[in-house]
Parts: sequence; structure tokens; C-alpha cells
Amino acid sequence: MSLVIVNTRVANLASVDFAFQRFGVHATISADPAIIRAAERVVLPGVGTAGAAMRSLQSLELVNVLRELEQPVLGICLGMQMLAESSHESQGAQDKPTPCLGVIPTQIERLHDDGRHPLPHMGWNQTQVSEHPLFRGLNNPWFYYVHSFAAPVNDSAIAACDYTQPFAAAIAHKNFMGVQFHPERSGHDGAQVLKNFLEISC
Repeated sequence: MSLVIVNTRVANLASVDFAFQRFGVHATISADPAIIRAAERVVLPGVGTAGAAMRSLQSLELVNVLRELEQPVLGICLGMQMLAESSHESQGAQDKPTPCLGVIPTQIERLHDDGRHPLPHMGWNQTQVSEHPLFRGLNNPWFYYVHSFAAPVNDSAIAACDYTQPFAAAIAHKNFMGVQFHPERSGHDGAQVLKNFLEISC
């Protein structure tokens, strides 16, 4: 199994790498387009803001590379949000949303402040999952979240959670999948998601 974790320069790569090592899979951490294209699986992690992350991908000349991938791709947290069409985090000129990779038809918006729950959303939450192969063997799992922005629950959502509002805990379109939670920090349930990703064929 050849697995590449994209070195976006805006991610904690070590924890994701270690999570896959538990399955005996040693990932290559790289921003080399040829290495990314040749991998059997690609993981796109990320922390920080959408604007900074997209600028990093642009400077690395990876935007079109990632858009054109045909193997299974998993975005984690901000990496998931970068798979969307746009993000209202780090808005550009005239308060227009930041354009993202656009491989999953959804947008990223700020979570509502309901005055009762602190933002960012940080902690463990039970999650409602679909029958998507990414969640094989899981029933109402618990995942660990850290975020203030999220995708809505629409046709692209394959899992949902509720914190100040319902939001998409995971999204997917064709070979692209993204999870808002951190599977590498989500114990047994998160490990099952990563194991399922390794076994998915597109």
C-alpha cells in the first residue's frame, strides 16, 4: 500500500503519520506532484485557516494536481474544508468566500454562535454516520472535533453531527472524502475510519 500525506506546510503531519503506522502502513510525506499522483491513497491534512492553506497549495503548485487525482483521497479537518468549493473563513476581496479545490459540491461556513456553547467546537461528540464505506463497522461513533467552520448537511454529507447547529461531519464526492473530525485523535472509532479508508477502492 503506497500512501502519501500531502505536506501542505499547514498541518500536524506526525500524528496522522503515526495513526497509519499502527496498521503497518508507512506513509510518504511529500509535496512532490509525481509522488502524489503515483500513490494508491492520498491524505490531505490541515490546520489553521482556509486562506493560508490554499495559498500554500498554490505556492506548491498542487491545486490542479489534487483536483485531478483519481485514487481515494481523504481530507482531514481543514483538509476536508479545502475539498469544498469555497470557504467563508479568510474571506477575500469584497468579502467574497475563499475559493477552494472545488472537488466536493459544498461550501464551508462559520458555525452559529448560540450563546450557550463556546466556539471553537472542541471535544468529543457522537456522530450519525451513513452506510458509506468510510464508516463500515461503526454505529453512532464518537469522534474528536476542533473547528469553528463546517459544511452544511446537504447531498454531499455522509455523516452529521450537532453543535450549535447540525453540520456535516463528513462529505464525499466520487473518489474524494473528507472528515471534519480528527480520526487520528478519535480512539478506536477514528482508527476504524482510517482502516476503512485504506481498504476503499474507487
